[in-house]
Amino acid sequence: MLTKAQSLPADQVFLDLEDSVAPDAKEEARDLIIQALREGAWGNKTKVVRINDCTTQWTYRDLITVVEAAGDHLDCVMLPKVQDAGQVEFVDHLLAQIELEKGWVHGRIGLELQIETAPGLVNAESILAASPRTETLIFGPGDMAADLGMPSLTVGELQLDYPGDHWHWVLFTILVHARNAGVQAIDGPYAKIRDLVGFREMATRSRTIGFDGKLVLHPGQIDAANEIFSESQADYERAVDILEAFSVAVEVEQRGAVMFGDEMIDEASRKLALMTLEKGNREGSTYRSAPPEVPIHERAAWRIAKLSEVDPDE
Repeated sequence: MLTKAQSLPADQVFLDLEDSVAPDAKEEARDLIIQALREGAWGNKTKVVRINDCTTQWTYRDLITVVEAAGDHLDCVMLPKVQDAGQVEFVDHLLAQIELEKGWVHGRIGLELQIETAPGLVNAESILAASPRTETLIFGPGDMAADLGMPSLTVGELQLDYPGDHWHWVLFTILVHARNAGVQAIDGPYAKIRDLVGFREMATRSRTIGFDGKLVLHPGQIDAANEIFSESQADYERAVDILEAFSVAVEVEQRGAVMFGDEMIDEASRKLALMTLEKGNREGSTYRSAPPEVPIHERAAWRIAKLSEVDPDE
């Protein structure tokens, strides 16, 4: 799995020391991860190690052993089942000591934090404020369901007996805390790895409210996740058109609102379109109708210039 993961089309791979590793295999798993980080061909993937949570006897040794040996090949540490700010501070300080001893840049190794319990959700604001290393807040549906006492036996599945989405409030709470702290919000896994219809439904729900991505458990889920959490070509081009139309309204017509098709667009529309445009740009999207020599951010000026060249009689 460590070898296969290197060639998969995932944005990030986290090498696990926690739930997927049996207690007696923890030490061996550390050595395998060190070897995979140091010798693997990971390309531009974000490389993360998920350590054991701070209530276990393995946490400090996970950090010291793996980070000291392969921290120069590591982007982030994922801390599961975070319950309070003190746990984050402990990991932050230990990473700082390792960076100091190794002569690495302080704070280079980021943190990804999993919210999987009621205390973690309640304390999310202070948890996110505990370390400037934090880059991502991740929902853990399996442990959260167990902690809350939900009658569920499948991780990440929608409970059909509930009139709606039983995770909606939890997801929205995590999203709001993540956005307030300026970090990514990532949805948790879906355990039925062959049920792509179910995976798509749950991924679409979290994407619709604003999540940045979703953990996958199997290579078969990657393409669906990449599709759902990427900007569509249609949305990207519509965003460009909205920005263009609004720019003309403001700069040429000196109006703060204008009709765009059958809807009114204004400053709020510009912000939404700009968010879509920037996300699409990061993913490599292009406006297929634009002249290749005209950068996207100059399209409005280009359009105004072209309009001025048009013969009024045509």
